[in-house]
Amino acid sequence: MENFQFQISRLLDAPIEIVQFCSEKIKVKNVQKGEFFLQPGEVCNDTFFVNKGLLRMYSIDKNGKEHILHFAPENWILVDRSSLYLNQPSDYYIDAVESSEVLVLSPEYFDFLAVNQPSVIAKQNVLLHKHVSSLQRRITQLLGATAEERYVDFLKTYPNIFERVPQWMVASYLGITPESLSRVRKELVRKK
Repeated sequence: MENFQFQISRLLDAPIEIVQFCSEKIKVKNVQKGEFFLQPGEVCNDTFFVNKGLLRMYSIDKNGKEHILHFAPENWILVDRSSLYLNQPSDYYIDAVESSEVLVLSPEYFDFLAVNQPSVIAKQNVLLHKHVSSLQRRITQLLGATAEERYVDFLKTYPNIFERVPQWMVASYLGITPESLSRVRKELVRKK
């Protein structure tokens, strides 16, 4: 919990005492590899902070192909914002790639935090805009960047993930086949 309190205090520019006070609204959930937090058709009711472990958010298309949108390693937050804030059924899965310790944050947690520290609202707004900006960059990459460029960006975004997930998951995130990912990796090694 201390790590989470430190991270939220830093992210939202809130005094640690306020974050600690609001922590009574948090649930800690220990999950095994493969356990779900969300499945299509369910409404996402919470935000998930990864204290230990690794989560992913993905969809499966009508042909059964998986498309990973995000990974969430330690100190990352993962949520289906559309489902949570618009109260609509999700199109996504969120599950544990590794056994994980996750802090489950209800919308009331953030409301409670904002009541006790009103400046948090402005900081949350900035973080939301940064998130939208990163999603736009990701879409642009998927539409126009080469597989090599996407892979290099993946390594910058998730520097410690490659060793923790199967190659097919990285390929799914990049929007390429595992065979194409192998070729990209070999080509990068050859260039160095």
